[in-house]
Amino acid sequence: MRMSRRAFLQGAAAMAAVPVPVYSANDRIQIGVIGAGARSHELMQALMELPGNAIVGVVDAYQGRIERTKDRVGKHIKVYPDYREMLQDRSIDAVLVVTPDHWHHRMVLDAIAAGKDVYCEKPLTYRCSEGMEIVRAAQASGRIVQVGSQGMSGPIQQKAKEMIKAGKLGQVTLIRATFNRNTASGAWVYPIPPDASPKTVNWEMFLGPAPKRPFSLERFFRWRCFEDYSGGIATDLFVHLCTTIHFLMDAKAPSRVLAMGQLYRWKDGRDVPDTLNAILEYPEGFTVNLSATFNNQVTAEGSFQILGTEGTINLAGGLEFIPERAVEDNRWIVESWPKHLEEAYYRDPKVRQLELPDTRPPKAVEVVERYAHEGLNTTILHLQHFLESIRTRKPYWQDALAGHRAAACAHMINLSAKQGRVVEWDFEREDIKQA
Repeated sequence: MRMSRRAFLQGAAAMAAVPVPVYSANDRIQIGVIGAGARSHELMQALMELPGNAIVGVVDAYQGRIERTKDRVGKHIKVYPDYREMLQDRSIDAVLVVTPDHWHHRMVLDAIAAGKDVYCEKPLTYRCSEGMEIVRAAQASGRIVQVGSQGMSGPIQQKAKEMIKAGKLGQVTLIRATFNRNTASGAWVYPIPPDASPKTVNWEMFLGPAPKRPFSLERFFRWRCFEDYSGGIATDLFVHLCTTIHFLMDAKAPSRVLAMGQLYRWKDGRDVPDTLNAILEYPEGFTVNLSATFNNQVTAEGSFQILGTEGTINLAGGLEFIPERAVEDNRWIVESWPKHLEEAYYRDPKVRQLELPDTRPPKAVEVVERYAHEGLNTTILHLQHFLESIRTRKPYWQDALAGHRAAACAHMINLSAKQGRVVEWDFEREDIKQA
C-alpha cells in the first residue's frame, strides 16, 4: 500500500471532524467502490438503476475489473491506486466494501474514521472479535454502516415476518434452512480471466493482512476456497440464512452452536469443507438446523422451513404457508380397551370433535397460501435502503450490530466444526464465550 497507516489516520481524524452533510432531494450521493469483482458489478448495476447517487471512484487489485467498471459506469470514473487514497477524497460520501472477507474489518474501520458511510458485503467480519470494534466505531461516529445480505429487504421475507409476528404460525420452535449447490461455479471454482498474470494482478494489494504466500491466481480469483481469506460455506452462505432468521424471529444470536463439516468431493487444494451441518439453539425459544452441500442441488440457493404449532412457512424463491391439519388419533390405543369403554370414549362430544373430523359440519378450508416476488429485485431494494439511511441518518435494520451477530453465527459454526465441541455465545460481551 502506498500510504502509511499513520499518515492515513492523521488525515482521517481531520476529515471525521467535518459535519455530516444533509442531502436535499436533488443532491447526488457520491460513492466509491472498493473491490470490483462479480458481486460488486451487480451492486454497481443496481445503484445505477436508483436515483440520487453517482459512482465516482473505484479501486481493485485486478486491472481487468477496472476496465470493465469503466465500461459499465463510464470512462469518467476515477481509478485509485489504493483504497486509502479514495477515503482521503472529500468528494466521496460513501463507499461499498466488496472485497474478500479478510479485508472487511480494516477497510470498514478506515472508512468510518475517514467520515464515510459504508455498505459492506456480508460477512461483516473475518473474525468474531472484530465485530464490536466496528459497532462501537459506527455508533461513536454516527456513520451509517449497512451489511449486504439483501434477502430481508424483499417483500417475501417481510411478508413472512408479518405472518410470524401476527401469530399465524403459532409457536415456532424449529427452523430448517439449507443452501445447496452442485456445480463447479457453485463450489467457487470460478473461471480465471486469460489475461490474469503478475502484470495485471496486484498480489500484495490482495493479500493485505493475510499471511504472505506465493503468487496464485487460484487464491486470488477463488479466494472463498481458502481459510486465509474466507470462512467458507459458513461465512458465504450461512450468514444469509442467519440474517433472515434473526430478522424473521426478532432474535439476536444463538446461545449454543454445534457443527460438523467435511471436504468430501472438491479436493482441489482448498482447505474449507464442501459439506457443513449445524444446530443453533436460541434463547428466544427455538432451534435452527442449518445444512449445505456442494454435491447436490435440491433446495438450491437457499430455502427455509419455519415450523410452528399452527402452520408452516416454506421460503424458496416465493412464500408458501401451509396451515396445520393435525388430527388426534387414539384409535389404536382405545381399541385395546374393553369394548364398552371404547364406545363410551367416542360418545364424548369433545373427543368426537378432536378425533373424528369426518363427523364435523362441512366447510371449505385453506390448504396452501402462496406469495411471489414481483418488482425490483432485493439487491436494488437493499441498496435503496442504504441511500435512504445516508439521507435520513437513520440506520436500516441490517446495521453493524445485526451484521456482527449474523457473522458471529458463522464464526461459531466454524469453531465448533474445527474443535468438535459446543460453542457458546456471551451476550454481555457480544462475543464467543471463552472455553
